[in-house]
Amino acid sequence: MAAIENVYIPYAGYWSTPFCKWQSSFADLHAVKFAAYVAEDALAERDIDASTFDHAVMGMTTPQKSSFYGLPWLMKMIGNDEVPGTQVAQACATGARVLQTAAFEIEREIGSVSLCMAMDRTSNSPVISYPSGSNFGGAPDLENWFLDSISGDPLGGPAMVGTAENCARDWQISTEEQHDVAARRWEQYEMALDDDRAFQKGYMKLPFEVPDAKFRKTVGSIDGDEGVRPSTKEGLAKLKPVSEDGTVTFGGQTHPADGNTAMIMATRERAAELSRDPSIEIAVRGFGVARTKPHYMPHAPVPAARKALDMAGLTLDDIDAVKTHNPFAVNDIVFARETSYDVNKMNNYGCSLIFGHPNGPTGMRLIIELIEELVQRGGGKGLFTGCAAGDSALAVVVEVTSTS
Repeated sequence: MAAIENVYIPYAGYWSTPFCKWQSSFADLHAVKFAAYVAEDALAERDIDASTFDHAVMGMTTPQKSSFYGLPWLMKMIGNDEVPGTQVAQACATGARVLQTAAFEIEREIGSVSLCMAMDRTSNSPVISYPSGSNFGGAPDLENWFLDSISGDPLGGPAMVGTAENCARDWQISTEEQHDVAARRWEQYEMALDDDRAFQKGYMKLPFEVPDAKFRKTVGSIDGDEGVRPSTKEGLAKLKPVSEDGTVTFGGQTHPADGNTAMIMATRERAAELSRDPSIEIAVRGFGVARTKPHYMPHAPVPAARKALDMAGLTLDDIDAVKTHNPFAVNDIVFARETSYDVNKMNNYGCSLIFGHPNGPTGMRLIIELIEELVQRGGGKGLFTGCAAGDSALAVVVEVTSTS
């Protein structure tokens, strides 16, 4: 498949909230209303009117009250009642899938400026009642949307951690090796905290003022991601595997979280108009979607990355920075083993293993951070790849150039 053409991201045309560990500061905030609240403020700061958008895509995996109305409702809340848009959900790959959907539709000239938003709240997730007249007494089937989904594959597979254990067994990955990666990821996350969180402030408003559930007043303030704990080799060594006879500890896996992200995608001309610095160009070059064998989810980012690189006409040797959605340290180790990429070089400035995983927004935040890293390098090519439920994955290739 040919490389993506004429799909660009305006420099600084993206933002993210901090990610807050579930049942903490964002636990009572309606995910769709919260995304609109944040977007309205972010657009005002960038002097972009909501009427600028002629296209939009929304990504969310956990239902919220009234979310049946989806993106038209979301766009109306930010001041645009013209764009109907699209709503997508693909578990952990949702954020990247939002960007892929927008990119392909911009290429087809369905829109010229797309507002891509991803949001989720794992906290207080709905318990859904499914009518079932065949049950005894007509009792309904009940599902805890989030907890039941991460606890097992409906096709009979293990919980998410079981897929990591399958990979750890077959690639012979020890607990100690996983802990070495987790400790390295913490060191890289600390890079984003240097100089009063200068890196994160490139795309995140900090300190972040937390609104009340009605979005009428501020009820608190947080300095950054909430619920993040340092991962030191000494501390990690004290942890025992979660599963009996397993290798994955709580230190070698991520935690559920709440938050939202957004990114503007546009044609080259429109992206330059909306960019904070038109001398910096951010081009989208390729996407890759893949699925690995059942119950081996952490391996799926490898074939997805290869497909994205093929679309972009590149190899991994051409790539200057790599970011991964890594719900398990096992993910990064498998990627490094299969591609020979240095496991210690990927995920500078942060990753979901450390700052948490709200599902929908996770991949989009990682792509934002990938762009920011490339800008700091003065340009270059970047790869994002990350797994998702169903032993699938989605990858994205971007290229940053600077003429200044």
